[in-house]
Amino acid sequence: MANSTRDYYDVLGVARNASAEEIQRAYRNLARRWHPDLNKDPGAEERFKEISEAYEALSDPDSRARYDRFGPAWRQAREEPTAGAGGPFGTGGGRRVYVNTGGGPGFGGGHFGDFGDFGGFGGAGGVGFEDLFGGLFGGGAGRGGFGRMPGADQEAEITLSVEDAYAGGRRRITLDTSAGPRGYEVNIPPGVTDGQRIRLAGQGGTGSGGGPSGDLYLIVRLAPHPRYRVDGRDITVDLPVTPWEAALGASVPVDTPGGTARVDLPPGSSSGRKLRLRGRGMPSRSGQPGDLYAEVKIVVPAEPTPTERDLFQRLAKESGFDPRNRSGRG
Repeated sequence: MANSTRDYYDVLGVARNASAEEIQRAYRNLARRWHPDLNKDPGAEERFKEISEAYEALSDPDSRARYDRFGPAWRQAREEPTAGAGGPFGTGGGRRVYVNTGGGPGFGGGHFGDFGDFGGFGGAGGVGFEDLFGGLFGGGAGRGGFGRMPGADQEAEITLSVEDAYAGGRRRITLDTSAGPRGYEVNIPPGVTDGQRIRLAGQGGTGSGGGPSGDLYLIVRLAPHPRYRVDGRDITVDLPVTPWEAALGASVPVDTPGGTARVDLPPGSSSGRKLRLRGRGMPSRSGQPGDLYAEVKIVVPAEPTPTERDLFQRLAKESGFDPRNRSGRG
């Protein structure tokens, strides 16, 4: 046993509040990197043992709780019920902490009793190398061969249009791999957002010794769009309107990834005003959909007709509106 004095969370490179999935993923990636059958570095075996020791402690909720409480002494510390109303094996009474203060990592000294969490590991002989790795890799492990080894998890980026991300559905994608181009059938959830990961179970690195393959995680990237600007699940789109629509108000069509909708433009709307269409943003399978914001853009004719020019000239003469004056009037 490596009996590492380093912090186990640092060994695996995870935060102290890491989830069980994050701990497992970190372990699988590190274990494949430092597995002595794959890494011929002289220090690979000790590094691999250190990684496995950290994973043994943090992968089990009970041992992780002891490690968080006792630190390096987690193996020598355990809790067992004291004798109470229910007797020595009943549910009555409190809890008592036992710490092995002698014997070192071999569990040779101190008090462990016959029914501790590590009852099968106690005694002067300590825990065997084969016992530990047999449990971690499904048996068949020993000093001469490390047995079944799971494949590493892998990541790749895929680029989707806003429309495809909005609608979701079954897609076939092709990724460049070390073995050449490879196709995958991917079920894209409707409303997938930029940075979201899609898991393809068993499509990652190949395991060794009959071990299972790792998982492939596809990281979604949304392609820039000429109309839509996406922020999380909210979408902003420009809403071109005429000067008279902006001044008088109107019911105006607006493009959305889910089709055309209509928005009521209030009278006196200036460019930059945003009108919210609740729930018309990116959909969500587990929560509220995003909103769509139509941003007003007043557009004038690039080449007005003689009649339009005449009307604008008459308006300029009749109107006292001055947008550069705080009061709005000249």
